[in-house]
Amino acid sequence: MRIFISTGEVSGDLQGSLLIRSLQSQAVASGLELEIAALGGDKMAAAGAKIIGNTVAIGSVGLVEALPYILPTLQIQHQAKAYLRKNPPDLVVLIDYMGGNISVGNFIRHQFPQVPIVYYIAPQVWVSSITKKDTERILNVCDRVLAIFPAEARHFEVKIEKNQIQSKNKFKSKKVTWVGHPLVDRMHTFPTREDARIKLGMKNDVTNIALLPASRRQEIKYLLPVIFQAARQIQDKTPDTHFWIPLSLERYRQDIEQGIQEYGLQATIISDRKKEVLAAVDLAITKCGTVNLELGLLNVPQVVVYRLSPITYWIAKKILKVTFLFASPVNLLVMKEIVPELLQEQATADNITQAAMEFLFNPQRSTQLKSSYQKMRQSMGEEGVCDRAAQEILQMGIGD
Repeated sequence: MRIFISTGEVSGDLQGSLLIRSLQSQAVASGLELEIAALGGDKMAAAGAKIIGNTVAIGSVGLVEALPYILPTLQIQHQAKAYLRKNPPDLVVLIDYMGGNISVGNFIRHQFPQVPIVYYIAPQVWVSSITKKDTERILNVCDRVLAIFPAEARHFEVKIEKNQIQSKNKFKSKKVTWVGHPLVDRMHTFPTREDARIKLGMKNDVTNIALLPASRRQEIKYLLPVIFQAARQIQDKTPDTHFWIPLSLERYRQDIEQGIQEYGLQATIISDRKKEVLAAVDLAITKCGTVNLELGLLNVPQVVVYRLSPITYWIAKKILKVTFLFASPVNLLVMKEIVPELLQEQATADNITQAAMEFLFNPQRSTQLKSSYQKMRQSMGEEGVCDRAAQEILQMGIGD
């Protein structure tokens, strides 16, 4: 069975790699032989996929932010379509990555109309106030949605039922399945807090804080300065503090090193032990993303920061009238604020510092947060998420 998987950015590469390993395991159990090609990155390659184009570093959020990546994205799309024409797939899996994946899906629909398409980890159109058009684009391009959030599954189910949307090939009707969140399967690979602190050489009389400013270039520009300003304020207030900064991509090292020097931070950059850092720290100041869930599952207090370019934010708010309840996936899982989110104008160094200090010096606040984390965990499903997703996908390839 030939499977083509398309995704982008660092998180997509991670989720794609977890899925590939489960696909291979499930295929062996079913006596199937798989050939997997993909748009992704090094993690998916290590899991066994043939990478047609590397999409890890070309992702962005926002209108202005996307402009530098238009040409690279088009070039990779061209490579992918040329490969698919010569190597028709039996099944296509799309993971997040709205713009690129809609293009791939539409190409498959036109070129190979009978090939089933599964959307796994659909873009979070269900979060925003403007969802109709993008929701329809997602549903029109796929035959099945494998949802990782309960609210995501409900959103697509309601849309399908209301509009009686049907599959465009041999599958009689579109289906939505909530499989749970794949990070549940990954948490057993994290070390204990004690082991992680020993491996990193953390001192018990020091407050250890993780800074997670960026997995995209735009976040280096808009998030890193304000997060480092807050870190400096915290360091001034609590001198016995050390910051740990795991690199999402090695290419960001120089920017981060310059920031550490500029703000005079007592900090260590970590390039290959992110799991140890997340498990060991007392607090995290972090961008919005999958890492929020990892910290939640590890019971680490966190302050979430989210910023777009001022132009993108103005267009979204004033012209498109976009509103959304929450940005962090921790809060989205339960649809209420568990962790503090500081968005756009509220994402100031003073506000970040105030939220961080409350966690550090108010034990009741930390206890309350950890109780809320348990409710979040209950909304993530049972272990075996990737295996359930893989079984659904392979069944689609075999035929209902």
